[in-house]
Amino acid sequence: MERKKIWLASPHMGGDEQKFVKEAFDTNWVAPLGPNVDAFEKEMCDFLGINSAAALSSGTAAIHLALIMAGVEYGDEVICQSFTFSGSANPIAYQHASPVFVDSESDSWNMDPDLLEHAIIDRHKKTGRKPKAVIAVHLYGQSADIEKIAGICREHEIFLIEDAAESLGATYNGRKLGTFGDIGILSFNGNKIMTTSGGGMLVSSSEQYAATARFLSTQAREDAPHYEHKHIGYNYRMSNVLAGIGRGQLKVLEDRIKRKREIFEIYTSAFFGVEGVSFQPELSGSCGNRWLTAIVFDPERSGTDREKVRNELLKYNIESRPLWKPMHLQPVFKDSVRYDENISEKLFRNGLCLPSDTKLTDGEVMEIADIIKGMTGQ
Repeated sequence: MERKKIWLASPHMGGDEQKFVKEAFDTNWVAPLGPNVDAFEKEMCDFLGINSAAALSSGTAAIHLALIMAGVEYGDEVICQSFTFSGSANPIAYQHASPVFVDSESDSWNMDPDLLEHAIIDRHKKTGRKPKAVIAVHLYGQSADIEKIAGICREHEIFLIEDAAESLGATYNGRKLGTFGDIGILSFNGNKIMTTSGGGMLVSSSEQYAATARFLSTQAREDAPHYEHKHIGYNYRMSNVLAGIGRGQLKVLEDRIKRKREIFEIYTSAFFGVEGVSFQPELSGSCGNRWLTAIVFDPERSGTDREKVRNELLKYNIESRPLWKPMHLQPVFKDSVRYDENISEKLFRNGLCLPSDTKLTDGEVMEIADIIKGMTGQ
């Protein structure tokens, strides 16, 4: 009999999702928009401590709209963290702009603020123009050095888009991630810490940005009895049904963060004293949501490597995944400008995301740890 599959991360319902979805059906609000969308936006704003939000079809859509509001056009340059999922970078191409990739720093695995500032100055020197925007990412639920990054962007008067797709509920100096940039973006994809099946959100302290996002995401329809369009619009709005799922998920988000952090602690305790094995660090003053526990192997000291571990776990029907392949190594972006110190490349070669599903038992987490420890011979 085949062993039950252990997933990297899968949806975990809280109980109230069906109530809100049923309300949508009972009131026939199954078309786009409706009371659940309005309530979900308000409840998320209350949770984050921010003024405004627009519920959208994906986090990628939110980044696209943020770039439009930043004024990014053909020929502009946008600085983007290299160590991330392609959804962070692809919208730059949607705007016919050019990505400039900046490497990570080892303290958080996120954008290196010093390298960011060097890139801004160097691009201005070489092109005569400053980059139009910066996309900084909080990887695997862990905060970037976001106050420093935001300060650099303010100093150089560059629009900051804060990609908090993986870090909902995480904090830096007590402030929720996604609220430091001109615009923050969230993702509710199926494997995220909370899900709406598929979906995302744009958040901002500026109501104007959220209002513009709502307008553009509903095909930029003008206020007229007929269909009137003065701008190119997009079909990016979240449905009322999916927003109902999100409302239920938000009610248990703090519980999910607590469990993710417990899973991380089980893994790290299991590997205490094991040479050549390390985990993603947490910046002082920050508290991550530990969306995925990320482990790194030093092949010479640990006695094993990322691929050996990944393939061994597959034998037990356990899903794991290499860390993100940096954008500057992706074939689609091979000709892009990059500012690189080999941090993200080394992490990609040696790092693995371990199962972090909040439905895992402590015993299952320990079993995974024991399989890996057995490969180190320690």
